Amino acid sequence: MLNVVLFEPEIPGNTGNIMRTCVATNTKLHLIKPLGFSLEDKYIKRSGVNYIDKCDYQVYENIDEFFLKNNGTFYFLTRYGHKPHSTFDYSNKSENIYFIFGKESTGIPKEILKKHLNHCLRIPMTANVRALNLSNSVAIVIYEALRQQNYKDLLRDEPHKSKNYIEE
Repeated sequence: MLNVVLFEPEIPGNTGNIMRTCVATNTKLHLIKPLGFSLEDKYIKRSGVNYIDKCDYQVYENIDEFFLKNNGTFYFLTRYGHKPHSTFDYSNKSENIYFIFGKESTGIPKEILKKHLNHCLRIPMTANVRALNLSNSVAIVIYEALRQQNYKDLLRDEPHKSKNYIEE
């Protein structure tokens, strides 16, 4: 199972977009407090549109509670990582894989990253940009994992249109 973990997210619009991505990809979302917003916030609803009620998510009081309650392989997305996100093997569909993203302003604390150096990932980009938007980063990483799993359980065709829609 694929999982997205947001460590102390600050921007409701990013979290709403990520909730929508999680619904679209059958990915569980884990939110680690403190959150920079209320989950009832109108901005989350706007960016998540009408999909938030379908999002499988859990909220934790802190990172220690998260690690205590979850087992699997943990990957940490950070601009300080030395390995591209695409160099890891996520193809095992029965493995619990957790992609952990830090808060928008400061990322994941160094104390946490130091314990997991071999699983610190970076999305390659130019020197002109410090980091990508959080919700974009989540989508990039989740879809790489899904690509390696041959898009497990995802639709290949629009369910509400005929297969020949663009050819008609």
